[in-house]
Amino acid sequence: MRVLGFLFCCVIIFSCTPKPTDTMPSWIKGSWERINDKEGTKTYEFWKDDYTGLGCSLQEKDTVFKEILSIVNLRDTLFLKVTGVNETPTFFKFTQQTDTSFVCENPANEFPKKILYWIANKQLKAQVSSEQFSIDFVFQKITD
Repeated sequence: MRVLGFLFCCVIIFSCTPKPTDTMPSWIKGSWERINDKEGTKTYEFWKDDYTGLGCSLQEKDTVFKEILSIVNLRDTLFLKVTGVNETPTFFKFTQQTDTSFVCENPANEFPKKILYWIANKQLKAQVSSEQFSIDFVFQKITD
């Protein structure tokens, strides 16, 4: 009877253990092309196995926007690190995460203050926003 009680307690403890929030979002990996871009612009995100990425926009063959992206673990907390034009990285703290999405926030940043990524219907979707403004991105995978 004690063994049965012990096993029952173990099942309860392990089934109630919260899911770790610092798991990496493997669904983001691959090469993605934006399908809701402005006419004449092509935007891409490329995410490697080490969770480093590149985001860029092209008009014709000219690069008009580029940022270096990475998901990093600092002191047991995930951050989205974004290095853009000014070469100084901006860190967005993971504030929510599920198996198919994550939200990162940096209230001190001018724009965006919040970045949301999620996967739905085999598309990578993202939204960058502040209290006054948001931009939606829809990407189709072009390679793994």
